[in-house]
Amino acid sequence: MKLSVVIPARNEEGHLDSTLEELVAYLDSNSIRSFEVIVVDDGSTDRTPEILSRWAGREPRIRPVKNSGRHGYGRAVQCGLDAVTGDAVIITMADASDDPADIVTYYRVLRDEAECVFGSRFISGSKLVDYPRFKLVINRLANTAIRMLFGLKCNDITNAFKGYRHEVIDGCRPLVSPHFNLTIELPLKALVRGYTFKVVPISWRNRTSGESQLLLKEQGSRYLFTLLSVWFEWLLVRQDFHRTDNDEFKPWSDGVVEKNDG
Repeated sequence: MKLSVVIPARNEEGHLDSTLEELVAYLDSNSIRSFEVIVVDDGSTDRTPEILSRWAGREPRIRPVKNSGRHGYGRAVQCGLDAVTGDAVIITMADASDDPADIVTYYRVLRDEAECVFGSRFISGSKLVDYPRFKLVINRLANTAIRMLFGLKCNDITNAFKGYRHEVIDGCRPLVSPHFNLTIELPLKALVRGYTFKVVPISWRNRTSGESQLLLKEQGSRYLFTLLSVWFEWLLVRQDFHRTDNDEFKPWSDGVVEKNDG
C-alpha cells in the first residue's frame, strides 16, 4: 500500500529541513519503503523553494509541487491531492507540529482498519505542547458545535492532520474550500458519505519559528459556510450515500483489497 504524504508549505524555511529529515528517516525505520512526500510550495517568498529543490535532488521520494494559481491552505492541499499516486494519503503540516510516529500509526489504520483516520489532541493518550490559550478556547467551542450538529464521536475534527484512502478523497470531490476551512470540508464529507473512520490520540507541539498561516478572525465566515453546506447535505441527501454490504471496509493486504470476513 503506497503512502502519499501531502505537506502544504508557505514560508517554512525554519522548519522544512527538520520536518522532511525526521519524516523520511522515521518512515524508513518503520519499513515503509513505498512512499512519496509531496510538498506544495504555496507562493513562498523565503528559501522554501530552494530547500525543496535541494531535497528533490538527493531524495527521489520528495516531490516538490508548485501552486502556481491563487494561494491559500485549501488550494495548496488540493494541488497536492491532485498530484498523489499513493493508495493512502496523509495531510500534515510543514512546521513540525505533527509527530512522524503518528503518520506511521495513520498508515497502519488506513491499511488495516478504516478508510479514514482522524487524530485527536484531546483524548486519553494524546500529548499537547504549548497550544495558544486563545486558540484552544476557540477550538473547543468550534468542535463542540460540530459534534452537536453531526452527532460525531471525534472531538478534534478541525485538526488539519488527517489521513484517507485515495478513493475517499475522490469520493468527496469537488472540494471547494480555498483556505483552512478545507480541514472540516473533507472529513465531514467523508463522514456524511458513509466512509469508515477511526479516531486515534496524537501528539502536537507548537511551532518554534515563523508564523502560522491560520488567522482566526479571517476564517470564521468561511468555516461557517463550509459547516452549513455539508450539514445541509447530511440532512437532505445522506441516504444517497448509503453503503451496501459489498461496500463495507476491506483491509489492504499484499497490494490487493480482500474481503473482510469480520
